[in-house]
Amino acid sequence: MFVSTDGPILHADLDAFYASVEQRDDPRLRGRPVIVGGGVVLAASYEAKARGVRTAMGGRQARALCPDAIVVPPRMSAYSAASKAVFEVFAATTPLVEGISIDEAFLDVGGLRRIAGSAAVIAARLRAEVAAAVGLPITVGVARTKFLAKVASGVAKPDGLLVVPHDGELAFLHPLPVERLWGVGAVTSAKLRDHGIGTVGQVAALCEAELVGMLGRAAGRHLHALAHNRDPRPVEVGRRRRSIGAQRALGSRQRGHDELDATLAALADRLARRLRRADRACRTVTLRMRFRDYTRATRSHTIAEATTDTAVILAAARDLFAAAWPRIAADGLTLIGLALSNLENSDAVQLALPFDRGGPVLDSAVDTVRDRFGTTAITRAALLGRDPGISVPLLPD
Repeated sequence: MFVSTDGPILHADLDAFYASVEQRDDPRLRGRPVIVGGGVVLAASYEAKARGVRTAMGGRQARALCPDAIVVPPRMSAYSAASKAVFEVFAATTPLVEGISIDEAFLDVGGLRRIAGSAAVIAARLRAEVAAAVGLPITVGVARTKFLAKVASGVAKPDGLLVVPHDGELAFLHPLPVERLWGVGAVTSAKLRDHGIGTVGQVAALCEAELVGMLGRAAGRHLHALAHNRDPRPVEVGRRRRSIGAQRALGSRQRGHDELDATLAALADRLARRLRRADRACRTVTLRMRFRDYTRATRSHTIAEATTDTAVILAAARDLFAAAWPRIAADGLTLIGLALSNLENSDAVQLALPFDRGGPVLDSAVDTVRDRFGTTAITRAALLGRDPGISVPLLPD
């Protein structure tokens, strides 16, 4: 009888993915600070990160922080191919793989101990196989829960392996800063630190009612559970997305209403097409904004009936944009994004009277043209001559 003291969950996360692919493919870049993307940083090597360069930072600011950085254009096809190769290694390791993004996944190896060894042994082998087959560094965290496995991989970066034994979970977790807890962003972190709470252990020392009073019911209960490493979620194979989104970094230049509206239309087109490809429909449209002072805001609207209609989605997005325009005009945007949520299967959507099918028929025709001749073969007049932005590779929706 085997008694497991590690795992059974692995969180595998490729290191500085886009930048690592560039360093793999061009030996001259290895060991040097690399920035992928010129106007806005899409990725930075760890050499550039050590100088303060971060993803989504403006290119001018990044080059000021790291003047000797080598800036390379993105090669999305290369990143997509590398991701596919890495996920083939994951699939060869265990059938229980839950992809989170193109460079990150959870793996459940609990049933493999007799034939493949402990979770720690499997994790070490996985790292070696990714390095040998794909030529990329990958960090793996091993723990009993998904939450702790992800925390472990974050602590172990870059190019590391960290195993959290079952009898050392809280000893590992509690000294960490509160920002390691899922859901603790800048706002929640500030609230906790204003109360003198800086570590996970200090969160765990509070009763649930205190956290609920401080952060609200949902956030308080969530953080109380995580601070005690309570995370019952299994690794889910084939789990479909609960939402899909796209965003566009804008840099620091002031953008006018028409230019931002065109960007919003492009995002709506892209997301609605993804919905239809995945046979999904959405009910909630969310506008995401980041302003020049680095503050963020979101605005949401829920539609009466689930839809895949580009025109309906764009109309909702434009209503949200119009409501936010006074602040946008005053503070300026550095990022605009759109998310679609409350997703359901499109074949479960009940048609509303009258059965007006004009929008879906047009959408289908446009999708067919783009599938055959490329995404730029047919576009909105407002987008002619404009930079459409970069379409990043994604896991299936």
